[in-house]
Amino acid sequence: MKIGVIISSNDAETSWNALRYANFCLVQKDEVKVFLTGKGVEYQKISNEKFNTVEQAEKFLQSGGKIFACGTCIKSRNQADSEMCPISTMKDMYEIIKESDKVVTF
Repeated sequence: MKIGVIISSNDAETSWNALRYANFCLVQKDEVKVFLTGKGVEYQKISNEKFNTVEQAEKFLQSGGKIFACGTCIKSRNQADSEMCPISTMKDMYEIIKESDKVVTF
């Protein structure tokens, strides 16, 4: 199954759970793509010991998941493009939603 995960929250626990869910889906042999939009692009800054979003994202990428991030949202926060938060477009988000069997938003 193809699963799209949209994260628009900068709440550490919410982002952590979204990424844990994405990792779980990969273990189930699903194809998973995560799109970060709005406050969701801040997930690296909000990572903490209890809700380590960076650790979950690293695990996700190492397991074959793909992360996309709204370029406008990144630029409006003066963040830089990175492997863990790559500049993407609304077209990328559209394609993820269009090709996914299921889309989950956090």
